[in-house]
Amino acid sequence: MHFTKKLGIGAVAAAMSLSMAQAAQAVDLQFFFPVAVGGKAADTIEELTKEYAAAHPDVKIDAVYAGSYQNTVTKALTAVRGGQAPQLSVILSVDMFTLIEEDAIVAFDDVIKSDEEKAWLKAFYPAFMENSQTGGKTYGIPFQRSTPVMYWNKDAFKKAGLDPNTPPATWAELVEFGKKLTVKDASGNVTQWGVRIPSSGFPYWLFQGLSTQNDVVLANGDGNKTNFSDPKVIEALQYLVDLSAKHKIMAPGIIEWGSTPKAFFEGESAIMWTSTGNLTNVRNNAPFDFGVAMLPANKRRGAPTGGGNFYIFKDSTDEQKAASLDFIKWITAPKQAAKWSIATGYVAPRADAWETPEMKAYVADFPPALVARDQLEFAVAELSTYQNQRITTIFNDGLEAAITGKASPEEAMNDAQQKADKILKDYR
Repeated sequence: MHFTKKLGIGAVAAAMSLSMAQAAQAVDLQFFFPVAVGGKAADTIEELTKEYAAAHPDVKIDAVYAGSYQNTVTKALTAVRGGQAPQLSVILSVDMFTLIEEDAIVAFDDVIKSDEEKAWLKAFYPAFMENSQTGGKTYGIPFQRSTPVMYWNKDAFKKAGLDPNTPPATWAELVEFGKKLTVKDASGNVTQWGVRIPSSGFPYWLFQGLSTQNDVVLANGDGNKTNFSDPKVIEALQYLVDLSAKHKIMAPGIIEWGSTPKAFFEGESAIMWTSTGNLTNVRNNAPFDFGVAMLPANKRRGAPTGGGNFYIFKDSTDEQKAASLDFIKWITAPKQAAKWSIATGYVAPRADAWETPEMKAYVADFPPALVARDQLEFAVAELSTYQNQRITTIFNDGLEAAITGKASPEEAMNDAQQKADKILKDYR
């Protein structure tokens, strides 16, 4: 489904008064956005896009709700191959190398012209730009961006005799707290787990919290080499496995991503790791007082960035590329970025957005909104390589093998590294 931007009465009148020369320059843009129809994100995007269209009657934006991130990149690449590419889209930042390899997108460096635009390009948080740049060029502009954070149930902490305002700050404390927070009934069945770290949906992403905290990155910045078999990665995976198998503070087996917030709301887990993109959801639906914190540290603090970037597609006219750039500049500007962040919980991608009166009022009322932003200081690029979907599938399969006991962490990661090397050697 899609919605097409229609001009209001005032805008129509203004458009009719344009000269024939100006009217001939009207630009049509098709914009793929990764969300199902409806919901806060879709409503906010529609509102923002309408606002832009009203102020720019010479630009018509057809915003297509493209479903999940996976659906969006698939639809976009299918459209590219069929000669019907959109002009711009929000697609996962980790799909940058895939889009480059498909020759689908242009570098922003090749579209921007003025010194002002060059300065704009440098104003985004460096941690977000790690998944937006390669080879000295910028291919993506951060927008729907996030980091994983830790949420905890303050009521559960009180019942366990823990300070409700002090979350676990280290791996050792996560285990220590988790044991006190794991509750069993008279029959010995667990009624509340200490911690919940999802291992479906985006297992590599939450695992990157652990690998980063163990001071190792999963892939290089050129997207052609992985470090899956590094001893620090294996050690991090062993810790994850031990939360269930050894310490008994997390449910065994694969833990579902999608049901994690609901399990948290219903008291099935006292601590959960999930996206800051769930922040508004938790604020609106948690029936108890909760806290939000950076992920706990081991050798260092750390988390991956995540989420989607804006991309401009190569199969566009110069006028469409210029209009796409103008729209992206507008929607990522402080006021609009603040509005988007407040509505969804995603991290406003530029420091100046946090200086707006709206954002200052929001964080004064709801300080947890600052956690993901502050964690950017310790953040690294999300796992991203050429043949990214194949590589992440290999890695996710390795995580699953270790979590379900089909292989040891060492066996699983060595196997994943060998498979990744076979694919990526052609890109070195």
